[in-house]
Amino acid sequence: MMNNFKTSTKKDLETFILDNSFKKIFILAGNQSFQLSGLKEFFSRGFNNKELKFYFKKANFPEYLELIDIISKIKTFSPDLIIAAGGGSVLDYAKIANVVDYEDDLANKIVNSTCKINIPKAKLLAIPTTAGSGAEVTSNAVIYVNKTKYSIEGEKIKPDFFFLISDFIKGASNKIKSSAGFDAIAQSIESLVSKKSNQESVKYATKSLSISLDYFLKFLRNPNEENTCAMAFAANLSGKAINISKTTAPHAVSYPFTSSFNISHGHAVSLTLNQFMRYNYKNQHHAECDFNLRDRFDILFDATKTKNIDEFNNYMDNLKKNAGLESDYTKLGIDIEKFIPRLLQETNDQRLKNNPVKISKELIKLLVLNK
Repeated sequence: MMNNFKTSTKKDLETFILDNSFKKIFILAGNQSFQLSGLKEFFSRGFNNKELKFYFKKANFPEYLELIDIISKIKTFSPDLIIAAGGGSVLDYAKIANVVDYEDDLANKIVNSTCKINIPKAKLLAIPTTAGSGAEVTSNAVIYVNKTKYSIEGEKIKPDFFFLISDFIKGASNKIKSSAGFDAIAQSIESLVSKKSNQESVKYATKSLSISLDYFLKFLRNPNEENTCAMAFAANLSGKAINISKTTAPHAVSYPFTSSFNISHGHAVSLTLNQFMRYNYKNQHHAECDFNLRDRFDILFDATKTKNIDEFNNYMDNLKKNAGLESDYTKLGIDIEKFIPRLLQETNDQRLKNNPVKISKELIKLLVLNK
């Protein structure tokens, strides 16, 4: 395979599995993506004397009750390798289940950020089937408890290995491709303005954005080798960026849209990205960060070939439209005025604190309502 992006092949993965001493392999996947991606065919051949155990997730996003079941299945099987083959939710499940044990009060510990991170039960291999979250290179994972999103963080959570294989990514539906791809773009944008960003995260985010903005729509129209590898690599870079900087306000308010309306993650982030970016730009003189926020917006303007925040937001609106990402709350079945109280209650404070300009709940309400 000849391209400028650091990706692997199915043969690379096969060699890795066969040449290592793993005897018992637990494979966690999404049922639909496992079939559409070609992973079912890949694993159906068997791997010599290695024992394979499959688990197919049922929930649309990582939920606590299913996590408990996964933890139990892994404990019973006792693998020496866990393979997470799927989108961000599959990877999040595997990352948490590999380092967390079930306790009677586990849910409360997750909610209160006191969850114990243990020594990993097995080596963890991530195989993304979407070009989006970059979860294969991040040291945090998402879990929903009673439909509210929480993060579990720790270096032990990060997968030991990952393979970016275009053949396993190109088979996803355009709906999944567009949402995941936009997530990679939004992660890079938010990373650039995050209070926790540094020179290294800026490098990753800038490169990711340059690639994803060039290839996103090409990938949706024609998921050939080059376009798919480009988006997979861009998503991986965006994951490396947010592993340092974390995300900001658009991600903070996106999770209730997902848990309440099953709007896929990247699509949910797209609903408020422009409003928060405009707010940050207009209030940059109130920024609480140790860098010049205007410099970071200049990077965004350069990447999108725009001159100001209005042109930037128009660019993003056109990108969403061409990707088929609906922005109208009503068309998405959301009574936004009625939903606001729940959205404010379930907004993720961890991510909100990374925003370069402080935002109150009242301001969130106005921004989400686009007033």
